[in-house]
Amino acid sequence: MNETDLAGTLAFLRSAERLKTVTRSGWTSTGRAESVAEHSWRLCLLALVLRPGLGDVDYARLLPMLVVHDLGEAIGGDIPAPAQAASGVAKSAQERADLLELLAPLPAAMRGELTALWDEYEANATREARVAKALDKLETILQHNQGMNPADFDYRFNLGYGQQYTGVHPLLAAIRAILDEETESRARDSDARR
Repeated sequence: MNETDLAGTLAFLRSAERLKTVTRSGWTSTGRAESVAEHSWRLCLLALVLRPGLGDVDYARLLPMLVVHDLGEAIGGDIPAPAQAASGVAKSAQERADLLELLAPLPAAMRGELTALWDEYEANATREARVAKALDKLETILQHNQGMNPADFDYRFNLGYGQQYTGVHPLLAAIRAILDEETESRARDSDARR
C-alpha cells in the first residue's frame, strides 16, 4: 500500500468512527441509546455463533457484508423502520450515496469491494444476502426485546418487521418465533403499564 492509499484508508477509518456515536431506535439494557456500531458488532457475533446451524453459507462473504451493511449511516444517520414505514420512502438510495461519500478516500479496488458487498446486501438475491438481511432484522428485534425502552415504545411494530426476510432458513425462522413470543409479552406488559 502506497502512502496515498494509506492516508486515504486512515481518513476512511476516522470517518467510519462516527458509527460509534450514531444512535439507533434501540435501547441497551441499561437504558442508553444503542449505536450503529454496537448493532453491527452483535450482528456479526450472532452470525458467528449461529454458523454451525446455517449450513453452506459463505462466511467469507457474509461477515464482511454484515460489517458494511450500515456504513452509510455514518453520514446520514439511522432512519428507524417505523419512520420509514410511515413515510413510505425507502432509505436505500440515500444510504448508498452516503456510503459512496464515506468510501471516497479509499483506494479504488477497496471502494469497489465494499460497495459490491453493500449492493449485494441491498439486492437480497444471494443466499448470503438473504441470511444477512434476516440476521439484521433478528438482531434488531432481539435488542428491542432486551432494551430498557421508552414507555411509548411500539413493540407490536416488530411483529411484522422483517417477516419477509426471517423465514429464509429453518433456524432463523425458529429464532423469529421465539423473538415474536418475547415481543408479544413485552407489548402486553407495556400496554398494562399505560
